[in-house]
Amino acid sequence: MPSTLKQSLSRLCVWSACAALAACSASGPAGAPSHAPAPSAAPSATVAHWLGTWASSQQIPETRNALPAAALTNATLRQIVHLTVGGHELRVRFANVFGTTPLHILAAHIALPVSRATGAIDPATDTALAFGGRASVTIPPGAVYYSDPVAFDAKPLSDLAVTIYLRKPPVRQTSHPGSRETSFLLHGNHVAAVQLPGAMRFNHWFFLSGLDVRVHGPAAAIVTLGDSITDGHATPNNSDTRWPDDLARRLQSSPATRHLSVLNVGTGGNRLLRYGLGPDALARFDRDVLGQPGVRYVIVIEGVNDLGVAGMHGPITAAQNAALVRHIIGAYRQIILRAHAHGIKVIGGTITPFKGSSYYRPSAATLQDRKQINAWIRAPGHFDAVVDFAKAVRDPQHPARLLPSYDSGDNLHPNPAGYRAMADAIPLSLFKLPTSPDGSPQ
Repeated sequence: MPSTLKQSLSRLCVWSACAALAACSASGPAGAPSHAPAPSAAPSATVAHWLGTWASSQQIPETRNALPAAALTNATLRQIVHLTVGGHELRVRFANVFGTTPLHILAAHIALPVSRATGAIDPATDTALAFGGRASVTIPPGAVYYSDPVAFDAKPLSDLAVTIYLRKPPVRQTSHPGSRETSFLLHGNHVAAVQLPGAMRFNHWFFLSGLDVRVHGPAAAIVTLGDSITDGHATPNNSDTRWPDDLARRLQSSPATRHLSVLNVGTGGNRLLRYGLGPDALARFDRDVLGQPGVRYVIVIEGVNDLGVAGMHGPITAAQNAALVRHIIGAYRQIILRAHAHGIKVIGGTITPFKGSSYYRPSAATLQDRKQINAWIRAPGHFDAVVDFAKAVRDPQHPARLLPSYDSGDNLHPNPAGYRAMADAIPLSLFKLPTSPDGSPQ
């Protein structure tokens, strides 16, 4: 592990131990008590620390989502991300997590984009990144690497363009296929170019895993750990209409919560128990949750793919169903234990309805498994709090199904209205920071 990452994780542990957030002892709708370690007094307003403002989970892209090696040879790659909190000092996190050879970034810049459709940037904001004072960096296989901090004025809920130049890509790409955001690729070194005429366009991110801002005083990150429902399947590209996006907007609308960021590490096809399109939730937990600077909360909504895949190719026995439910609950317990060991509050999200799914075609037994698992999630004494996503998007007349007005059309993924309903179901009181008598954050 690079020394910079070790130092960041060390700072994260110190922050997790000392941040005092009022919602630490809040109960969920089911009255579930908090079991997370109680933090001590909040740092003073002069204490500076790093906070993740954007993140994505990483995987090996499937063949249909990968780029040919030739495409990334002598190539400029411009990728746009949507921040949650703002700041005046930034750093970018690059990933070669699944590469089997080093990733050589010869140049990297950040800038404010002026068009998400074309990738054009504002040249007055174009800023070069450095790595240990140098313009280039070599990231070892399996590693994550931070850029040096750079002064940059980034507003809350704004977009940022990250542009890198590669001479030769690593063997095996590290990617987030479900970016829902257009990226641009053009051969040659064009990291500072305002326009990228003729660039290849695709809706994936490559080698980019996080962006942090330096903040002062109490602030924290909420990590959303999930599958394609968290990743935003069925939302229009470049629209920022996933439920974590809607949650970030709600947080920014209130002075009591606008120092809270939202880091979306949803992964399409993700499962709790088995490798799917990417690493299972337990396998990626340390990198995607514990490794996020400033993380204080994690919202978990996982399990629908475990249930769906289990019966996808035919019925399974009653004993197999019982074992599946037991193993899913066991995975939740492991997530809770590992989060609490780092002072992180764990909020459980109920599994949303998927009866009628044309992809999974769930049996009556599978639907009963979902009810049993959701009953465990809602029961006091397990998660620190509960968000009843299933109740928020279900059809009251047919609770095993999504409400038609919230259904994207596949009876599995909500549409943007459904995602808004999920975000609206989250009580912001779970996350309020301590405030001064005048109502400002301490």
